[in-house]
Amino acid sequence: MSHGVVSDRTTVVQSRDQVGTELTDEVVILHLASGVYYGLEGVGARIWSLIREPVTVEAVVANLVAEYDVEREECLRDVQELLQRLSAEGLVEIRDASDAPVP
Repeated sequence: MSHGVVSDRTTVVQSRDQVGTELTDEVVILHLASGVYYGLEGVGARIWSLIREPVTVEAVVANLVAEYDVEREECLRDVQELLQRLSAEGLVEIRDASDAPVP
């Protein structure tokens, strides 16, 4: 698992060390080890739903660009920033191409 730079080829998935509950337009997440609650609203909640299973950042961005009126580059920057913050809090696992198993 990597905590480095998040690129569009990076794979991301929700951490096993958390439980989350989706509400109407919000997600409440409990980090099990620390007991700290986090909340995501709007697009952040949508990103959370897209990373239930391992997925590339590019796939997340493609979904968001199709669903929202946003330019790809701006969306990529915002997704990268959010994922890096979530990774720093232990809520997501960030994997780059070198972390993937070899077939």
